[in-house]
Amino acid sequence: MHRLSRRSVTSLLRYGGHHHRHAAAAAASSIGSPTFNQLGGEKDVGGRWYSVLTNATCSGPASTKPLKLGNMFPLGVRYESTASDFETPDVPVEKYEYQAEVSRLMDLIVNSLYSNKEVFLRELISNASDALDKLRFLSVTQPELMEGSPDLDIRIQTDQENGIITLTDSGIGMTHQELVDSLGTIAHSGTAKFLKALKDSKDAGTDSNLIGQFGVGFYSAFLVADKVVVSTKSPKSDKQYVWEGEANSSSYIVREETDPEKLLPRGTSIKLHLKRDDKGFTHPERIERLVKNYSQFVSFPIYTWQEKGYTKEVEVDEDPSEAKTDGADANVEKKKKTKKIVEKYWDWELTNETQPIWLRNPKEVTTEDYNEFYKKAFNEYLEPLASSHFTTEGEVEFRSILYVPAVTPMGKEDIVNPKTKNIRLYVKRVFISDDFDGELFPRYLSFVKGVVDSNDLPLNVSREILQESRIVRIMRKRLVRKAFDMIQGISLSENREDYEKFWENFGKHLKLGCIEDRENHKRLAPLLRFFSSQSEQEMISLDEYVENMKADQKDIYYIAADSVTSAKNTPFLERLYEKELEVLFLVDPIDEVAVTNLKSYKDKNFVDISKEDLDIGDKNEEKEKEMKQEFGHICDWMKKRLGDKVASVQISNRLKTSPCVLVSGKFGWSANMERLMKAQSVGDSSSLDFMRSRRVFEINPEHPIIQTLSAACNSNGDDEEALRAIDLLYDTALISSGFTPESPSQLGGKIYEMMSLALANKWTPQPAFNMHNTQTHEAEVVGEPQPTIEAEVVEPTSSQK
Repeated sequence: MHRLSRRSVTSLLRYGGHHHRHAAAAAASSIGSPTFNQLGGEKDVGGRWYSVLTNATCSGPASTKPLKLGNMFPLGVRYESTASDFETPDVPVEKYEYQAEVSRLMDLIVNSLYSNKEVFLRELISNASDALDKLRFLSVTQPELMEGSPDLDIRIQTDQENGIITLTDSGIGMTHQELVDSLGTIAHSGTAKFLKALKDSKDAGTDSNLIGQFGVGFYSAFLVADKVVVSTKSPKSDKQYVWEGEANSSSYIVREETDPEKLLPRGTSIKLHLKRDDKGFTHPERIERLVKNYSQFVSFPIYTWQEKGYTKEVEVDEDPSEAKTDGADANVEKKKKTKKIVEKYWDWELTNETQPIWLRNPKEVTTEDYNEFYKKAFNEYLEPLASSHFTTEGEVEFRSILYVPAVTPMGKEDIVNPKTKNIRLYVKRVFISDDFDGELFPRYLSFVKGVVDSNDLPLNVSREILQESRIVRIMRKRLVRKAFDMIQGISLSENREDYEKFWENFGKHLKLGCIEDRENHKRLAPLLRFFSSQSEQEMISLDEYVENMKADQKDIYYIAADSVTSAKNTPFLERLYEKELEVLFLVDPIDEVAVTNLKSYKDKNFVDISKEDLDIGDKNEEKEKEMKQEFGHICDWMKKRLGDKVASVQISNRLKTSPCVLVSGKFGWSANMERLMKAQSVGDSSSLDFMRSRRVFEINPEHPIIQTLSAACNSNGDDEEALRAIDLLYDTALISSGFTPESPSQLGGKIYEMMSLALANKWTPQPAFNMHNTQTHEAEVVGEPQPTIEAEVVEPTSSQK
């Protein structure tokens, strides 16, 4: 027979054993000693819970379950109380129906597919933190609210055997009416709008995050639990109430708590009965990891129930065989043998850091503190190149710490992918997400790492909200500006090697920014670095180039090539070398596109020296007119021979030692760009033909080859050898100008033919001339018989004798 408490008898007399809201009678059994609570700790008169470990000793075998010290008290006991469990009329149970929208929302939460159920703990801890914040605020004017339990904290305990997670806070708690209003309705949450948005997003095929869109908060517990029991005590009420709800139910019950073991001095305790597939969340290490990941910087201490151990020495029983051996030394005092063992016990452990580094005064934080936080937060082993700690106030307020890494991540050199986990977004010190797609930083600054903490964003924020939020757009602008200030600081450092290291790792990112972010061209351009004709070993900035410009130089000259060697040997540089004009070497594939998008720097236009109409400041109209009159005929002759291969043939003002060069049209692709576009796997052949169609063939009238061809044109313009020389001259200019010949084999044949003519009989010895052999050869050719020649003997005369 159950013994009824005085409060239970009073309730029976008051309600007569029934209630107008489907009341059901019940009697609660009391389990365990009245001096210990269900969390496995000892309770003092002040209402605080302490560890079960006393005097640093522990008995019983080590295990991962809560300790059971004899019959003193039970730990980790499962406490349940539902309407169906009651056997004796005791406490009235009020049954309520959910609002229609809440019921639909519950159904969506339970039956939706979620890739990340971990958010339930973040939401519950955030609610507990809000309750503690509210109590702290009210206690300023009502100090009596803090009586009985002055400490403000959050405690999480798990029961692996029964699959239960209990989260308790010492916050403001809830009265009966607040309990019904808060957990039975969704006031001002826009549920109808939420349900419509969910339907629209599913129709669009997008991934919707219920928790992230309209703050269903507490109901996220049903992602992992099939039953939730909330016990709460408000300092405004003398009674403690219990709310119980199940995932697949359309109703919930509210009753008064009468079990002395479950009474709270103040605050709220939430007990989650996990689903079978989600009982892995009860592992203490997993709870600790989730707290550190999502709620590490909540402003109140969070304690988790963890297994610990300490080392102690124990005596070892003596081996009988060793005792016989030592019998002779019986009179000598023996030293007892001991061994060290690890004694296990369970205790509360502080899991979070209550003071995030970004909330501290930057003047009080050392460089070592920043570097240590960077390594810990982003799992880095190298110190960052730079950091920036700042607070933004005004229209939008947020705090942030940004870092520039020392190197690019291993195996992640693709700068096109904007998805990174480098920025951690916090709202009121609660971690929200690190999975962004360019909402806070453009992709060319995706290498920047850091944390952003805002009080202006809603706690439950999703990617859809980030994309549409005006606050986020303002935050993005200020974050980008601070990132540029940080990079600019590296470039102005006295140690030039720091920026060289940065440029080696992240230079391509800034060049990509020149293409994608026109608004920040003025911030990007000073950070660019290039080799030049006067600095082939060390990169220079655009500021250094402008500073070294000639007094009469109007433009910034550049040439795009695949290497510094190719760039410095190009024929386009000959006249500029002579005039000592510096030319930038764009040797990275993205360089030319980046510079083309910049267009100018400090009112100086970027000019490609490989394109037509180059002005290097030495124009002489009279001389040009004379040259055109003298060599105009050879230009027309060559154009007739080359046909559609070139748009025109002109007299060049950029050549000194080369006979000719092939330049691109003013608005067409350069040779380097044409080469890159051909290499694209998805290149459009039609646009390729259009952009490369205009080429101008420029000749150097002072070169001997051009003068020889001019003479050939004047004497016999149809001479086959002269025409073949023009073809070879064009093919050679094609290669020296950086273009790719259409038929390399034909070009090779022409070169071999010219080599044969040049080398014919140059080193081969010629046979000696023999008239007799020549006559004999001629006679053999006509077929005539050759006369026989006989030897005649001549006798000497007497006088000779």
